[in-house]
Amino acid sequence: MSEPIIEAENLGIRFVRNRRRQLRIREMFIHRGGRQPHANEFWPLRNVSFQIQSGDAVGIIGKNGTGKSTLLRLIAGVLIQDEGRIKVRGEVAPLLELSAGFSNDLTGRENVHLVGSLHGLSPNYLKRHFDEIVEFAGEQVSKAVDTPVRHYSSGMKVRLGFAVISHLTHPILLMDEVMAVGDAEFRKKCYDTIERLLAEGRTLVLVSHNEGDLTRFCTRGLYFDRGELKIDGTVRDALDAYNNVVRT
Repeated sequence: MSEPIIEAENLGIRFVRNRRRQLRIREMFIHRGGRQPHANEFWPLRNVSFQIQSGDAVGIIGKNGTGKSTLLRLIAGVLIQDEGRIKVRGEVAPLLELSAGFSNDLTGRENVHLVGSLHGLSPNYLKRHFDEIVEFAGEQVSKAVDTPVRHYSSGMKVRLGFAVISHLTHPILLMDEVMAVGDAEFRKKCYDTIERLLAEGRTLVLVSHNEGDLTRFCTRGLYFDRGELKIDGTVRDALDAYNNVVRT
């Protein structure tokens, strides 16, 4: 078997709940200006280990606040771990948030060229495919394409972001609740695109609460609870573990 395209070993990241908290003089003396061992800190993920092979479709499952989106950001390199390691062997096409990485001060047209170029799409490619990208995003986006993105709804941002990201040739696709926003027509476009990308051998890591989407696209599931990886098995195994917790 070839090397995993994504590999995590004892992965952990630590957040501070209130980074502006001021230490009292007594605390600074006792702890010599360092952090208190436990005050205001938490680990959204810790001791997480797994491997994902090229072409896998993996669902990340768990309640809100269990580190799912944090894991995608670690894979994308947006966040840096405090413990362990993560190795990603391939470029990543990320759609991790509703804003899709857009600049609110730029128009939709300008953001298509900015985000596309940042991910390696050439100006000529973006020029040739611009109409196709906007058409995919829908009529509402098409009418507002020369309007600053700050005036877009969250659904419009997602549709335009997905339209751009779907043109990338990167082998790894990261998606965070993308299909939760949009009408039936947009979801069908998403489904068709994801199925095409998977048929091309892309690797998908999908965060979603939608059981239908997870079982449609993913064969494997990682179930997280309180920052720990509890189940690494079939997507059905992970969903059953999640549903058992939700029902209790």
